[in-house]
Amino acid sequence: MKIVLDDLRGPEIAAFLEDHLREMHAITPSESVYALDLDRLRVPEVTFWSVYDGDQLVACGAIKRIDGTHAEIKSMRTAYERRRDGIASLLLTHMLAEAKAMGIERLSLETGATEHFEQARKLYEKFGFEACGPFEGYDLDPHSYYMTRTI
Repeated sequence: MKIVLDDLRGPEIAAFLEDHLREMHAITPSESVYALDLDRLRVPEVTFWSVYDGDQLVACGAIKRIDGTHAEIKSMRTAYERRRDGIASLLLTHMLAEAKAMGIERLSLETGATEHFEQARKLYEKFGFEACGPFEGYDLDPHSYYMTRTI
């Protein structure tokens, strides 16, 4: 398994993220989908990683800076057939270390509040994230669950 910085120019990651957006829109009302498309991920304040098992793309995730010491986890996704293989934990461990190296002191995230997102919430809890209120750019949303942790 290898985790690499990704410039989001390859067709494989584009298709992977398109599947992510399609899934989010299928299970969440459009006004409550906060997943970013490629253009909104290709900005200087976003650092994006892809995870490969051999030559197969199996997961991705990003950190988006909010300010000098606060950032948000975005676009965490594991290929459906590889969920529960420990890949998300591997990637999240990497992202926490990278955030710390970047000088980030707080990481926050928005995930879904429905049953579909229960495993994601459990993963984040396992890594020390706690429920919080909406943060930078978010409002109260019954479909959203906000979490944060210090690093």
